[in-house]
Amino acid sequence: MVLDSAGISRALTRISHEILERNKGSEGVVLLGIPRRGVPLAARIAAVMTAVEGTAVATGSLDITMYRDDLRLKPARPLEATHIPATGIDDAIVVLVDDVLYSGRTVRAALDALSDLGRPRAVQLAVLVDRGHRELPIRADYVGKN
Repeated sequence: MVLDSAGISRALTRISHEILERNKGSEGVVLLGIPRRGVPLAARIAAVMTAVEGTAVATGSLDITMYRDDLRLKPARPLEATHIPATGIDDAIVVLVDDVLYSGRTVRAALDALSDLGRPRAVQLAVLVDRGHRELPIRADYVGKN
């Protein structure tokens, strides 16, 4: 086990504060979880940010299924729902949230999916665990545990 329940809570609280510090608050920030495990993590981060800031943080999910580069290897994947907040992502600071960063291929697919939905001002990446061993030049802005 990499992180126990208390460790996960501490990591997500720290990530939440780092996002607020780097972006000078939550205004204009949109958290998008990558299904499946990134969606509940985004909700937990948003809850901490909302508690600190006193205003709700826009949160949604981003399905990357059709943007994956391994579809021909595993074609039978269920599609997940994409939920973009009513505020949209144009000119927003979008923070993609996922549980693990490993090869970087999931994040590449998320960036492709995101570009079809709008034009954010900036895109940042928050992950609970960074396993290293990248196949693509992608790095996380916020990491719970290396």
